[in-house]
Amino acid sequence: MTIMLKLKLSAILVIACTAAVHAENWPNWRGPASTGVSTEKGLPVRWSDTENIAWKATFRGLGISSPIVWGDRVFVTSQIGGGESRSGPRLFQGGDAAAAGERALGGGASNVAAGGQSATFLVTAFDRASGKQLWEHPLQSEGPLPPVHEKHNLASPSPVTDGQRVYAWFGTGQLAAIDMNGKQVWKRDLAAEHGRFDIQWGHGSSPVVYKDMLILLSYQASNGCLLALDSATGAVRWKVNAPKGVTSYSTPFVIETPAGAEIVVNSSEGLAGHSISTGERLWFISETNRFPIPSAVQHDGIIYTSRGYRSGPFMAIRPGGKGDVAKSHVLWKVDTGAPYISSIVHYDGLIYMMGDVGVATITDAKTGERVWQERLGGVYTASPVAADGKVYFLSEDGETIVLSAGRTPQVLARNKLTARQLASPAISGGRLFIRSDDTLFAIGK
Repeated sequence: MTIMLKLKLSAILVIACTAAVHAENWPNWRGPASTGVSTEKGLPVRWSDTENIAWKATFRGLGISSPIVWGDRVFVTSQIGGGESRSGPRLFQGGDAAAAGERALGGGASNVAAGGQSATFLVTAFDRASGKQLWEHPLQSEGPLPPVHEKHNLASPSPVTDGQRVYAWFGTGQLAAIDMNGKQVWKRDLAAEHGRFDIQWGHGSSPVVYKDMLILLSYQASNGCLLALDSATGAVRWKVNAPKGVTSYSTPFVIETPAGAEIVVNSSEGLAGHSISTGERLWFISETNRFPIPSAVQHDGIIYTSRGYRSGPFMAIRPGGKGDVAKSHVLWKVDTGAPYISSIVHYDGLIYMMGDVGVATITDAKTGERVWQERLGGVYTASPVAADGKVYFLSEDGETIVLSAGRTPQVLARNKLTARQLASPAISGGRLFIRSDDTLFAIGK
């Protein structure tokens, strides 16, 4: 082997190792800062079922939880068997739902027929580089299964990891902490401890890790609470009961403020900020919303959030207030146009959002003023992600629209997979990880 060839091979090895070292973790459903934004570069623009797919791996069961990534591992959750599904509401108002791209989980197969009134929940780990399945951890359902919307199941909350353990929460209220090798560390049944999980369309809120705590939002129809657990042991740190009848499908968001961290909660009675140390409600904005689903994001200490449900409002809020802050801390508010389900993303001074039936909107983050809007088509549940000068929108029918970031964006690509896409993607190691009902795709080389 010549000296020149050795030098070239060494350079290639250094580049590959450097890329691996700097692969960004994606520890929860909206990434490292829970904002849907990644600092990674060189991300894929074009792909299909046969093009630019590093690997794809099927797993047992079904679900719509988002994949997460830590180090050399990718994690997903799923469910085998099930109970009752509830039909509707459809996102596509006044039209044919099937034509709009909305499909039931697993192609509409009956969950009852598949498993009756019992289910097995699974946490599955894959090798990030190759897609090889590393382990699968089962958790048997306990007690009656709550009904869910036909588009998803009880494996809808996304897992979260702190690099020591993966925390998986399911729509029955069952919660498990599993180490990185698939061994269960602790588990709890929050429904048995705090009241039955029963919210109209099924529990969807994902757990949140903050330092050594696990934050859980469980606002159910007849009972509910905001709960903090010790992440190492599962012991309760604090619990704050929700007012009766207040519900939420949203994942809480933690923002740091000069006075301490706050937990931002989107619920049917409005928005609220809670103390991270006690759970006490610090501030609120009263506003009724029947189905609060989207989660907040933050940038430079400002909260940006949408309320969801039938083109509801979106707004910018300064944290750190006390009591009713509707008049004192709302920097701007747009009364209509927000997505029903997907959350917004803040990227380079702009707010990007995708309406339920394919209308993409960009607004100025400082003012809320619309700077661009266009109908791109499709039906959307997944939340967008942004990185490398691009914004990725995943539609339910398997198409991902790649948009250049900026005030005058261009559609760079429309990429189609033969798969139903309701989960939000993860970004790590120069790849997008997209999850369908039963398959995990690693996009990019």
